[in-house]
This record gives sequence, C-alpha cells and structure tokens, in this order.
Amino acid sequence: MYQILVIEDEPVVRANIIKILQFEKYETLGAENGETGLKLAEERRPDLILCDIMMPTLDGYEVRRRLSQDPATAVIPFVFLTAKADRADIRYGIELGADDYLTKPFNRDELLGAVRARLTKKATLDAQFQQQLNTLLKSVTEAVPDSLLKPITQIQHSLRTLNQNYASLDQSKILTITGQAYESSLHLERLLQNFLFYALLENTSKNPELVDSLRYYRTNSSKQLITDLANILARDYGRSEDLSLQLVESEVPILPANLAKIFEELLDNAFKFSPKNTYINVETTVEDNKFYLRIINIGERLTSKEIEELRTDIPFEQRLYKTDILGLGVALSKRLTELYGGQLTISSDTLGKITACVVLPTTPSVPQQSESNGREHGRALIAG
Repeated sequence: MYQILVIEDEPVVRANIIKILQFEKYETLGAENGETGLKLAEERRPDLILCDIMMPTLDGYEVRRRLSQDPATAVIPFVFLTAKADRADIRYGIELGADDYLTKPFNRDELLGAVRARLTKKATLDAQFQQQLNTLLKSVTEAVPDSLLKPITQIQHSLRTLNQNYASLDQSKILTITGQAYESSLHLERLLQNFLFYALLENTSKNPELVDSLRYYRTNSSKQLITDLANILARDYGRSEDLSLQLVESEVPILPANLAKIFEELLDNAFKFSPKNTYINVETTVEDNKFYLRIINIGERLTSKEIEELRTDIPFEQRLYKTDILGLGVALSKRLTELYGGQLTISSDTLGKITACVVLPTTPSVPQQSESNGREHGRALIAG
C-alpha cells in the first residue's frame, strides 16, 4: 500500500484530501505545517508528498529545498498544492525538484489523476532500477578478477604461518606477519570498494535521470576538502615535505564525497608511483566557468597502452579481465568526472613529468526542460 504525506495548514482542505485518498485505499499522513511535514517525511519516507506552498514559518518551497539536500528524501515524488499558478512560481518549484502542481481549487478527479500519475511513474522507475541492480549483481558475481583474490591469498599465508609456527616465532616476527596481514586486508577492502563503485558507475551512466540527479549537489569549499585530503595522504606516505598546494576557493557542482573520491584516487597514484623526495604539486584554478584540478608529479613515462586503458567505452567485464584492477582507480575517477559533465586527462612528457588534470563545470549542466528534472529516481551516487 502506498503511503502519501499531505502537508496543508488549512484543516478542512487537509481533511478533505486525506478522506479522498483513504477512500482509494492509500495510507495517509497529515501535517498541519511545514516543520511537522518535514519531520514526517524524514522519519517515514512516504511514497508521495502533497504540499501546500503558502504556510507560515516554513513554506512549501523551503520544505522542498530541505528535502532535496538529503539523497534519501530528494527522490520522493513531490506535488505542490497552490493558489499561485503563474509561470514564475511554477518554474521556481520545478527548479527545486517538484514533480507536479495542483492549482487550488481542484476536484477529486484532478487530485487522484496527479497522484496516480506520480505513483505509476515511481513504480516504473523502481522496477527499472531493480532490474538494472539485479543485472549488475549478476555481472559482479561472475566477473571477480584474480587481482581481488591476491590479497586474500596473502592473508591466508600469514595466518597459516602463524598457525603452523606459533611456538617458534618470536614477538617481532609475529608483529611483522600480523602487520602484513593487516595491510593486505586494507588493500583488499579498497579493491573491493573500487570494484563495486566502478560497477555502480557503469550502471548509473546508462540512466540519464540518475546522471541528471547527481548534478544538483555541490561542494561549497573545494579548497578545504582538497587540503585536508592531501595532507592526510602525504602524512600516510611519509611525504609531507614533497607536497605543494596552490589552491583557489571555488564552489563546484559535485557531491563532496565524489570530488574527494576523484582527488584521492589520483593523488594516491601520484604518491604511489613517484620516488620519495620528488615534488607532488596540487593546483586548482577557475578559468572560463570551469574548475581545474591538476596533480603533477615525477614518475615513469606512461605508455600508449596505459593511456588506452583510460578509455571509458571499454566494456565493464573486458576492463576487469584485461586491465589490472590496481589501475581501476584512475578509470573510476575518469568515469565519475564525466558523469558530472567534466573531463579527466593524464599526460606525461619525455622527462617523466606526469599531469592529471580534472576539469569540471562550475555550473551544473542539467536539462532545464525535463519533466521531473531527473528527481523521481535520482538516488545519489556516493563514493564509499
């Protein structure tokens, strides 16, 4: 049974709407103001929200805006109830993520028509998403590459050594073996995260509505995010003296977790594949309404084969079998960048200078005339 939340400050109007919905066998929740409605939406996650615009304290626009900030509630179909029906008001509501408008006064058939249309579309999208998820899971279980099994083998070897030789091992040797096992477990965890996240990216790229929904979220302080991550990685690699940051503050239309994932994978590679006591420069600039992130280091010159493996049109299963999954992080960063309308290029010169350059638009490239602005099923893609 579908659950519908009605947020309406006029008691008679709210009661009439709820009565009509209950007669049609819908489960209903009622809220007399925006604050109560927002709390119910966050706690109960209804299948549809009908919300008045003109309410004291917290109006319908603010309710919609706050719901859109949480990926879990941003995807709930949302219909405004309003006596204001001019073009500017409708445009503003659609930009906030509303799916439909009902202009007061409306009759029973108009109400039920809007409700059924939204719920039918939601059911269709839910079914499509589940089908895609099932296909993805099948692909994942059938395509686990040998690279994922290597850390498991290392962990098993360490445990077997401890089990067979525990009586003759001194404390320092035990600490060395357990330390190696722990490092292998962390390595395995990261491989699995990147493996599954790349699979999710491949699935998302095939759904335009999911892609559109990603571009509504913003990183307000890219400078702070990059600074914090860079310092943590430099410390972990023991290379704080090698790191140089030249950053400008910029707001970027991308989830902070996803910007962090792109940057972390690229900077990790820079540390991993460059000699200690050589520079690693991180720069950000804003040019022509585009955000540029550059990571520059010294390392071995990239081969044409390695550059070819960065292509994002390589089928998922082929990438797993023909590309070492240790390099999947760069391909993951490239795919994630492209989902936000950006580009990632990696180049190297004859002297071994390697530059990874991420370019992202500073304004979201979202279709303005989409019926639902991609919100109906816009589950936010968040890096783990």
